[in-house]
Amino acid sequence: MTGGAYLGGELELFARAHNWKRYWASEIRRHVHGDVLEVGAGTGVNTGLLRPEDNRSWTCLEPDPRLADQAVRTFARDPHLADCRVTAATISGLEAGARFDTILYIDVLEHIEDDRAELARAAAVLRDKGHLIVLAPAHQSLYTAFDESIGHFRRYDRTRLAACSPPGGDLVRLIYLDSVGLLASIANRFLFRQSMPTIEQILFWDRVLVPQSRWLDRIVFHSIGKSILAVWQKRESRHGAVTANEASGDL
Repeated sequence: MTGGAYLGGELELFARAHNWKRYWASEIRRHVHGDVLEVGAGTGVNTGLLRPEDNRSWTCLEPDPRLADQAVRTFARDPHLADCRVTAATISGLEAGARFDTILYIDVLEHIEDDRAELARAAAVLRDKGHLIVLAPAHQSLYTAFDESIGHFRRYDRTRLAACSPPGGDLVRLIYLDSVGLLASIANRFLFRQSMPTIEQILFWDRVLVPQSRWLDRIVFHSIGKSILAVWQKRESRHGAVTANEASGDL
């Protein structure tokens, strides 16, 4: 994800997955506060779901100008979101001095070729004790033509995502989500081999499998699932803020 038009066509399809969005949002909401940066915000479909009532500011980065314009129009119709800032850029395009308390990568990091450098840049604009949150597809063995078609470079397991830990960041949570959905993904990977799920399949997964996962995930202590969630907290700096160039050099 280096800027320009987004190649994937799944955003509209997965916008219908209301139960899934409520599920992962419930797992990260307590970490979302202060000045928030949402990287790769797309059309802004997740912003209203996540933004707390007492939020100080919300900035959306979306490198595809078409999607960014759509987010602007969506926010203008919602009083709760009307003051959200939308910029058609990547994190490298932030204005000098910008700092945030929470940075979100919701189904975005897998689209970025150099994921470690990306999180290092994010950590450089994260305030001390702030949270960096990543939700991503899990298990490289499940990588399919669908992943390739929507611009995924990879899927993640715990080891691979932990290896992306940015300078000065403590990994405070690393869990899998959607254990029941994992079984459906395995079936698709080895039996059906579909390049794109149908709307009927998305709705069945969202309405039937996701509620089951919310129950089973707790039973198995979030040890399996088709998505992975990581939360880092930035340590207090003793020598001032780390610059983006310094952070990249530490990799």
